Amino acid sequence: MKKKLVAGNWKMNGSLASNEALLKEVRDALPLSCEGAVFCSAVYLPQVQGFLAGSAWSYGVQDVSCYAQGAYTGDLAVSMVREFGATMTLVGHSERRTYHGESSELVAKKAVAALEGGLTPVVCIGESLHEREQALTFDTIAAQLDPVIEKASPFLANQCWPLIFAYEPVWAIGTGRTATPEQAQEVHAFIRNRFATCLGVAVAAGVKILYGGSVKAENAKALFAQADVDGALVGGAALQAKEFIGILNATLG
Repeated sequence: MKKKLVAGNWKMNGSLASNEALLKEVRDALPLSCEGAVFCSAVYLPQVQGFLAGSAWSYGVQDVSCYAQGAYTGDLAVSMVREFGATMTLVGHSERRTYHGESSELVAKKAVAALEGGLTPVVCIGESLHEREQALTFDTIAAQLDPVIEKASPFLANQCWPLIFAYEPVWAIGTGRTATPEQAQEVHAFIRNRFATCLGVAVAAGVKILYGGSVKAENAKALFAQADVDGALVGGAALQAKEFIGILNATLG
């Protein structure tokens, strides 16, 4: 059985003082039933490293460049992230796709850059409300997945594919609306089946697929009970220690 992964995406939030208060509360609250991760703004990497180094927590950043170095003002190279002990990065979050015009091809290139540089990419995918209402959910998810499968398949080794995926229905991010456990399971099963078709059943079984979209302590247990939901990518609730710890504890069953 894979351990659940509960990851907090701080987005563009935080301060030295609020980060310290949050990290002090959650550092020792990670139950043995799950893995935990924090995705902070890059400027706070030294602080997060100081609090979480040597703990059971993983940490990383919210985006990386698809380039190793060069004249790319404002971008963040994987090697820079690695210097602070980070082991993970988000790529393709819906807010990056929407506000920065990131295509699925670019997201796939970023995932490859992360893998080449020694980071685990958490590839975010999800449909808009319009796409769901038009019964385009599976078409949208497939179009987001396929470039990653194509470009990152060379990283398969011993039936292991070192990527994580996070299904985040755009209509449920920060809106207070949450996909029902059954809706989440339906899409997660589709994702896993696509991996099975393209990469093999054994590979598909080993890939973690997280759910994101207004995850809270009160709905986490029902989501985690679904067969293909391997954890959560948590937004706003990850900034509230009590709420985030409640989500961690929901992995206890």
